[in-house]
Amino acid sequence: MKVLFCASECVPFVKTGGLADVAGALPAALSREGADVRVMLPKYGMIDEYWKRKMEHVCDFEVLFGGEKVYCGVERVVDCGVTYYLIDNESFFRVNEIYGDGINEGIRFAFFCRAILEALPHMEFFPDVLHLNDWQTGLVAALLKTQYAASADYTHIKTVFSIHNLKYQGLFSWREIAGKLSLDDRYFTYEYLEFYGCISFMKGGLVFADRLCTVSPTYAEEIKTPFYGENLDGLLRARENTLSGVLNGLDYTIFDPSTDRFLEHHFDVEDLSGKLLCKRALQQECGLERRDVPLIGMIARLSAQKGLDLVERVLGEIMQNDVQIIFLGKGDRRFVDLLNWANWRYPGRVHARIDLDEGLAHRIYAGADLFLMPSQFEPCGLSQLIALRYGCVPIVRETGGLKDTIVPYNLYTDEGNGFSFANYNAHEMLDTIERAVHYWATDKELWRRMMLRGMADRFDWQKPAKAYLALYEAMLPPPKAKPVSTPKATAQPPRFAEEPLIQEMPKTALEEPHFGLKEADTAEAPKE
Repeated sequence: MKVLFCASECVPFVKTGGLADVAGALPAALSREGADVRVMLPKYGMIDEYWKRKMEHVCDFEVLFGGEKVYCGVERVVDCGVTYYLIDNESFFRVNEIYGDGINEGIRFAFFCRAILEALPHMEFFPDVLHLNDWQTGLVAALLKTQYAASADYTHIKTVFSIHNLKYQGLFSWREIAGKLSLDDRYFTYEYLEFYGCISFMKGGLVFADRLCTVSPTYAEEIKTPFYGENLDGLLRARENTLSGVLNGLDYTIFDPSTDRFLEHHFDVEDLSGKLLCKRALQQECGLERRDVPLIGMIARLSAQKGLDLVERVLGEIMQNDVQIIFLGKGDRRFVDLLNWANWRYPGRVHARIDLDEGLAHRIYAGADLFLMPSQFEPCGLSQLIALRYGCVPIVRETGGLKDTIVPYNLYTDEGNGFSFANYNAHEMLDTIERAVHYWATDKELWRRMMLRGMADRFDWQKPAKAYLALYEAMLPPPKAKPVSTPKATAQPPRFAEEPLIQEMPKTALEEPHFGLKEADTAEAPKE
């Protein structure tokens, strides 16, 4: 099976969010399961020179884009057994940011979608499945069905479209994008690509892909409702028979407290002593009082989606408890101002770093006692999985992948790996935080058991990879059976008593109910 995994970002080349982690880890896991999986992404100017020096030129050709012939190159690099193809055009991708930076994102990713399909005949790899990810690649499915369907080279390709975050849909001017891609106006209708007067890249994937997928089972159900569906819930309900939810995994080779390169002290389930040393080092690094109080960490994009409006509402009440909090992230000015104020208001108890710092993020997971993740919605979430791995007990809202991975603690059965609350309510979050802090302060053995349960949980990529392979196989036609040679006739008559004729019927026929007969025809035949 040949699979081309298409994404706008991918570890270890470029990253802004969880999509890059998935694009970096899932293809490797699929390869370990026996599939030939390769990755295609843009060749951004911001990619480190280390990788650029390792790239080799595969091919170059011209793409008809906006009525003009535009250069397109394909570079190749192999890392950890996975082949990566990078689409090269400096006019679109020689930028310092993946998104924005003064270039029209719609034009940039419209070119990327066209280049993916145009590159296939020029490469040594022609896929059976195109696995598309989020709005940046959604129009690949639309172009394949509307402009390439007549080509014999493309007719066998099946498409899977993964929704990593339905909120970001790629809405742009129809005239601008349709002109570049030569899209017929008959597709600018609500049944196809039109969405509130714009073209929707996301809708292109949702309408035209053969199968749809999200990154957790709960999110797959949530997006079929108006609250989570971002005005696309009707379309998703119409296509629910093609929609699956596969929970993301975590790369345990990167996130391992026993070997993490960002940590000065290491620990594991056999020896937790390094956990306290990590906490003391983190308190010193962040200017917090070095004493034994519950330390809460929160690493997130500073937006309402991540629950910062709940934190804003009850921050003063949280700080009435004897706790310390570390915030890390960038985002909306409203929440940047809130956290800068908290730095001033609670010196020695609150530290907010308005930044993206990978090393500090690892040290927060390792040093904090609790990890706060009160998301309004969360398709999957990786932070809670990382926190579990580092013995940092999560506090989450029950939504999306958070609900699928965090089991709320039950005092009576002594089960659970974290704490959760159901309603998007600031005081419900506050009550949950205070309950967790109470358990931390009053029962150290209980807390140790919860930490060890979380560290022992396995959310690696092996199980998701098997699920995706099954999804791919369900779309593809079954392999052609080898012709069975007919044995030569023998003088001996068939031994019916020992070899019933039903054994010679194809297995597929046996699996069909009643062999296609009506119910009355299946009644027991009269005995002779």
